[in-house]
Amino acid sequence: MTIVEEHTPNPAAGDEHRPIGYGRLQRKEDPRFVRGKGHYVDDIVLPGMLHGAILRAPVAHARLVSIDTTQALANPKVVAVITGKDLEGLGLAWAPTLSYDVQAVLVTDKVRFQGQEVAFVVAEDRYAARDALELIDVEYEVLPPLVDARKALDPDAPVIRDDLEGRTDNHIFDWEAGDAAETDAVFASADVVVSQEVVYPRVHPAPMETCGAVADFDPIDGKLTLYETSQAPHAHRTIFAMVAGIPEQKIRIVSPDIGGGFGNKVGIYPGYILATVGSIVTGRPVKWMEDRSENLMSTSFARDYIMQGEIAATKDGKILGLRTNVLADHGAFNATAQPTKYPAGFFHIFTGSYDLQAAYCKVTGVYTNKAPGGVAYACSFRVTEAVYLVERMVDALARRLDMDPAELRLKNFIRPEQFPYPNKTGWEYDSGDYEKTMRLSMEIAGYDELRREQEERRARGELMGIGISFFTETVGAGPRKHMDILGLGMADGAELRVHPTGKAVVRISVQSQGQGHETTFAQIVSEELGIPPEDIQVVHGDTDQTPFGLGTYGSRSTPVSGGAVALVARKVREKAKFIAAAMLETRPEDLEWEKGRWFVKGDPSVGKTMAEIALGAVGTIELPEGIDGNLDAEVTYDPPNLTFPYGAYICVVDVDPGTGVVKVRRFIAVDDCGTRINPMIIEGQVHGGLTDGVGMALMEIIEFDEDGNNLGGSFMDYLIPTAMEVPNWETGYTVTPSPHHPIGAKGIGESATVGSPPAIVNAIIDALSPLGVTTIDMPCTPARVWEAMQGRATPPV
Repeated sequence: MTIVEEHTPNPAAGDEHRPIGYGRLQRKEDPRFVRGKGHYVDDIVLPGMLHGAILRAPVAHARLVSIDTTQALANPKVVAVITGKDLEGLGLAWAPTLSYDVQAVLVTDKVRFQGQEVAFVVAEDRYAARDALELIDVEYEVLPPLVDARKALDPDAPVIRDDLEGRTDNHIFDWEAGDAAETDAVFASADVVVSQEVVYPRVHPAPMETCGAVADFDPIDGKLTLYETSQAPHAHRTIFAMVAGIPEQKIRIVSPDIGGGFGNKVGIYPGYILATVGSIVTGRPVKWMEDRSENLMSTSFARDYIMQGEIAATKDGKILGLRTNVLADHGAFNATAQPTKYPAGFFHIFTGSYDLQAAYCKVTGVYTNKAPGGVAYACSFRVTEAVYLVERMVDALARRLDMDPAELRLKNFIRPEQFPYPNKTGWEYDSGDYEKTMRLSMEIAGYDELRREQEERRARGELMGIGISFFTETVGAGPRKHMDILGLGMADGAELRVHPTGKAVVRISVQSQGQGHETTFAQIVSEELGIPPEDIQVVHGDTDQTPFGLGTYGSRSTPVSGGAVALVARKVREKAKFIAAAMLETRPEDLEWEKGRWFVKGDPSVGKTMAEIALGAVGTIELPEGIDGNLDAEVTYDPPNLTFPYGAYICVVDVDPGTGVVKVRRFIAVDDCGTRINPMIIEGQVHGGLTDGVGMALMEIIEFDEDGNNLGGSFMDYLIPTAMEVPNWETGYTVTPSPHHPIGAKGIGESATVGSPPAIVNAIIDALSPLGVTTIDMPCTPARVWEAMQGRATPPV
């Protein structure tokens, strides 16, 4: 693995002894994972626990005529069978989604996608529950399915959401950003306009651990304890209170270790509700864990955008404007986890990293007979689709102008002096030096030499391609004045206490799904207070033990909760100043801070360390007025703006001319995530995201046949990358801190997934360009690549 680093001074790290930026602190959580001692939902066993299983619809669209549970209930190991009619009696047949839609918990009227939940069996063990599903007799009246979003708004298309009053079509929303008239004028005056349809197919997060829950309702005190695979436990608790009518203070959500999430574990699935109902009905704990096919068929997908893009420019390569018309397939229910005001997420970031005169986008959402949702799968609310569109369009423009794609990008980047930069769809980019990052990636790649090598290989008839993408991402969902989910503002809390012995515990509202929170947040506290990271415990994933917050997705952990942790540590540090002053019998304003201690100005030998101050806080000294006897604090951080990490990626591929097999030979990724907290964790995040990108670009897709059957319901059909398909990643970095973030951090968890697919696809098109290929849709499987080589792909207009 090659790591090439641009040694830019890190403003948050003054020297190599400080915990942020320079140190490669090993992850504190890893010992339990590498020893197989992680604690997952499926590891939980409670006294008297029962097991639940879901009967799922075999068809995509059908009326529910009848359901007979007699034989299942006759099974001696079956304790209960719950149907939609039962839930209607409890007022739980329908539940709100994260997009102000409603979703059936169990079918009451008709099936709307294959794999939809029809009935729930509770039995003495998992096997008995699964076996009893076969004993339920269901009669369906099959209806015509709709799986092509392009046909969703046809007058004769079957209406999927006929449960909604007045619904006569499959339209969900129209949303737009930018100035349409201004953009039209720019396009009318342009020398060159390139149009192209760009499809981002439906893919799935496919986490290692599938979704599940263990519900334990205590009928005596009315308290519900729910162990969940949740990325947003506090949001789940509030929504459960709204849905089930259980007082929120009586609900405890616990998210233990999570085996990956990538957005798949943001929403509230019917299985969570059914496990809860099962526990209420039986009076015993109930566990529900889905299998892999259930996860792929029925939990939240990602992408599924059909984008018609246009780019306008002068004949010498100055990009003037962008516009797009997007069709978004949201499945049978609009359960997309996105901010309320932005039903298409942050697609307006499709302006990319370029200084434009105008831009306009329109997104139309539609219902189809597919699984619902649409998650922030390792991206920040549709930024991945937006970046994919603009970077494909920039390459299409470079081909039209016969310009080098790197040169075209360098010509059009937003310049450092233009920041903070208001883009043409309403957002203000915080900071950046795009040219520096691009040139570093070209230096690592040996770009000029690569192009010479490509010419030599083409002369020999070999198909070698070089692809580029440059992305600006928008992450750190907030501030709450702009963003909410179901009215819940996107701010995060943090609580910090320094114990009398000088050890500390920080409680955060985001939930780790593998990012290393227990290490990263300890490092932030250590940076601010001087306490060693190993002496700082990070608590998360339990609503009874942590402050309220909106959870982990959209790369918001460090930009939002990281900001909260830095601020709460500073609040504790300021409180410690007053306590130290009392201990030293001086005034607070006469003290200075240095490496974990307050000391008297002009006399560094007289001071108190944080450990001494923590002990003094609970001792016998007389504390100043307004200072209590604990060294602790709490804050809620409402960020003033999003953060905008960015990166320059270069991919080199070889295509087998006989089979169409694509080999990613080299991949260079240079990222700028602002202040770097732990370089090792950053590299791990980047490597994982790049691997994600290879999967989406080359092999991952959830397809459906004309009857609505899911063709990607197992890992035999839904392929994910292994070590065999990825190269040795070559990574580098620059550092441009966010000016408004407390420590200058921007976030890194999703950048590589955003930037890698367009780089790979652009490389493939570049490799095939001698054959006249100008476009290809993901995934670029050998069959698709071979077809493109035969001239069957649709060229840009």
